[in-house]
Amino acid sequence: MSRSSSKNVEELASGSLGRLLLKYSWPALVAMSLNALYSVVDRFYIGQGCGESAIAALTLAMPITMLLGAFGVFVGAGHGAILSIKLGEGDRVACEKILGELVALKLLFFLTLMPIIFFNLDTIIGWCGGAKVSAAAFADAKLYMQIVLFSHIFSHLSFGLSALMRAEGSAMKSMTCMIIGFGANLILDPIFIFGLKLGIAGAAWATNIAMFLSFVYAAWYYVSRRSHVAFHFRRVFIYPKYLVRAAGIGFAPFFQHLLGSLINVSLAAAFAKWAIDEAAATTQIASLGVFQSALILTIMPVLGAQQGIQPIIGYNWGARNYARVRSALILGLWVTTVICIAATVLLVVPPFPELVTKLFVSSDNTKLVEIASRDLQLSNCMLWCIGLNIVATTFFQSIGRPMMAVVLSTMRQGFVMLPIIWILPYFMDDKTFAIWLCMPVSDVACFILTILPITLYVRFLSRVRLRKMV
Repeated sequence: MSRSSSKNVEELASGSLGRLLLKYSWPALVAMSLNALYSVVDRFYIGQGCGESAIAALTLAMPITMLLGAFGVFVGAGHGAILSIKLGEGDRVACEKILGELVALKLLFFLTLMPIIFFNLDTIIGWCGGAKVSAAAFADAKLYMQIVLFSHIFSHLSFGLSALMRAEGSAMKSMTCMIIGFGANLILDPIFIFGLKLGIAGAAWATNIAMFLSFVYAAWYYVSRRSHVAFHFRRVFIYPKYLVRAAGIGFAPFFQHLLGSLINVSLAAAFAKWAIDEAAATTQIASLGVFQSALILTIMPVLGAQQGIQPIIGYNWGARNYARVRSALILGLWVTTVICIAATVLLVVPPFPELVTKLFVSSDNTKLVEIASRDLQLSNCMLWCIGLNIVATTFFQSIGRPMMAVVLSTMRQGFVMLPIIWILPYFMDDKTFAIWLCMPVSDVACFILTILPITLYVRFLSRVRLRKMV
């Protein structure tokens, strides 16, 4: 264990909360954003040079990528939270086993899930809305997934290991891991797409290489013994004791990502169902792709802040320092609220929606620019109020309360949005307007339902803090 690693752990217990949140959040923000920006960068280049069908193709592939990401978060988030707690308890052997189990589970998911998806791509893309889009959009979506699918093992390993880096206090190393992959993708995309004239296949190959380079750095960090938690090949095993607990904690973000995939499938399928023809369906699904990319750009700062606050809450909960847990939670709420308000302004107040849309759509395609800009304004008008739910979910996940985290994480998408997508169009003349309307409605409902549980826990932490002071 290096001296810097020991210092990082000590800071979690006694360092300034504001400085720690900044220290861990901005590298976590960069790491999370860059990982998510793989698809955004692809859309940027594809949208500027390959046309509407290619944008729609990447949108059809998005739910599959999110499904794979859900399993990645299931392992990474659960094991990261436990690692923070075990570090707080000083259990070094448990930390080594948690690291080994993460690697084992990543390999297991790769060997089982990837072949199933690969041999059923036509059916899965059809479920994702591909049944009614143009033939070119369907073919591009299939080609992209065929090329990029199996390289996800590198993405999963690098993302999982970087989550453990953050959990042990090495936020800068975690950020570097993601920077390497994103930087490679940013450079290789235009070379492969335009220079080699590979189109959407070029975007897929650039992503493959970038994922591999990110994995190489993460593996080097742990194998070279620069980490606080040592990696041993003999620890690469599944330990039921830690698996059950990690699965319980990781189930909340896993289910949230799974619901996100289902929501995107439902949105694309609903647009395809109510569209008058293939051209209209392709345009609306392309607009959905713009929405997805814009939301990633604006919501990632929120998720980055939560990744930054997680090790602080987890470590101090494990160390029974409840006053510090309360202070970190309140600070996280303030920071997240400010970010969400800024994101709402960017996606709703003119002329920003049009400017954001033109990042992913050629200015020559005035029809799609107009449609996508309008859809951004409607779908994100209540985005400012979702921060409370995100912070509450992260809090309960960090302190090992998985059931509450699951309930909170599923409110917006599972309890409200999913039913509205399929029900509301039957009661409104403008079907596409009805589908987009489900998002602000679910944002408000989720905000209201989150107030009670998070308030109760803040009061609980206040009582515990006062008892300790007495």
